[in-house]
Amino acid sequence: MSRTSIRKSFAAAAAVAALTLSLAACGSDTEADGGADKGSEGNPVKIGVVKRDDYWTTFEQAAEAEGIFVEVTDLADYQIPNRALADGEIDLNQFQHLLFLAQFNVEAGEELVPIAATAVYPLGVYSQKHDSIDSIESGEVAVPNDPTNLARALLVLQDAGLVELKDGGSAFSTELDVLPTSKVTVTPVDATQTVLALPDVEASVVNNDFLADAGLESDDAIFADDATSDAARPYINIWASRADEKDSDVYAKLVEIYKSDDVQQGVIEASGGTAAIADQDGATLEGYLQDIQSDFEASK
Repeated sequence: MSRTSIRKSFAAAAAVAALTLSLAACGSDTEADGGADKGSEGNPVKIGVVKRDDYWTTFEQAAEAEGIFVEVTDLADYQIPNRALADGEIDLNQFQHLLFLAQFNVEAGEELVPIAATAVYPLGVYSQKHDSIDSIESGEVAVPNDPTNLARALLVLQDAGLVELKDGGSAFSTELDVLPTSKVTVTPVDATQTVLALPDVEASVVNNDFLADAGLESDDAIFADDATSDAARPYINIWASRADEKDSDVYAKLVEIYKSDDVQQGVIEASGGTAAIADQDGATLEGYLQDIQSDFEASK
């Protein structure tokens, strides 16, 4: 999820209300069916997403071929899916990374959990002066200055060996946490300016959103997140459920179907080829989430 922070609006509230009414109607049908098993035609698994890409149709069809009925609903606003999941209006959601979920859990006092990883959408280091990250020995690197991307950029640079961060860094680090022992200095600028800064710095950390306008492609990066690295952990996108349903066999089967070649190809195509598929299991992700939540609480 290369996503913005939670935004509260009347539109989001209206969408929640509409969703509640819609799902209440579905609940009545389920009761009339005598409480059909989860995933049956009368009681489909309800999945909330933000931006329904074409691969979700492939996923729904593949699930039905395995005897599991699902309803994938585009909830449009990032405010909605976690609240809807916590309130029992949907069964699963899939739209966010661990950092986003950690912030929701802490601020809302909820205990939603990740049950499987989906992908990391890499944040890359680009340069007009260097063809390799290893050739950068000193100088200045531009990074985006908004809090989420700033911290992530610093973790990427640490993973690349260019900076050292106080206490090893976290998803809430700032430029003040860059230690004097670092190879380079960092200069936070508006995210839109990281590309424009390239002629004047050794390298820039550039969000995927700004690559096309600059004539860059993700393959031009001289370094990017590794989906298995410590630096990428907060940004692993996930399936989320309520804690009391995390061990559902039906949900586990849906995760397996999502990992099928046809669906995964759609995920990669929808990302413009940038998605780095991640495969951490729920137990591993829960451990990561607890660490991130602890860091978030400490940063407040």
